[in-house]
Amino acid sequence: MENSPSELAAVSSFADGLNWSSELHTGDDRMDHTHEEFVTMLNALLLTPKAEQLNLYREFLNHTVAHFAQEDRWMLATGFSEDNCHAGQHATILETMRAVETHYVQGDTEIISRMAEALAEWFPQHAGSMDAGLALHLKSVNFDSETETLADPSIIKNVTMSGCGSVSCS
Repeated sequence: MENSPSELAAVSSFADGLNWSSELHTGDDRMDHTHEEFVTMLNALLLTPKAEQLNLYREFLNHTVAHFAQEDRWMLATGFSEDNCHAGQHATILETMRAVETHYVQGDTEIISRMAEALAEWFPQHAGSMDAGLALHLKSVNFDSETETLADPSIIKNVTMSGCGSVSCS
């Protein structure tokens, strides 16, 4: 069965990467800065010839590890349990990204581009739900993401939040 023109257009739009726009803003300046770096690196990866992608992909993977670790620290500091679904999604993405590197080294030179396209499709939804929800939560508990401190640590009594931090989960 052939893809419709609209399905083909949707697929090819992810091959072009993402445009950094206000739609990707979460409301937390540090998070938004990290996200803008993520988008810039993702777009650079998509523009790089497949035979030359590995080193840039490794830099992008390292950036993503640090990016997700930053958000995971913030969640733990503000009352999320270690096994929350937002951190779980981060872990799944990183596991997949590491496997992509292995497959590329083993000769699948198309896989980095496919992963980058998948991330370009995934990221806007993640940023607009889980990350925007996390940004709202950080603001609600007066957490400063620049210094990674709480104005009043006593506000965080129990580590009980297991949701993703978005408006659709607790």
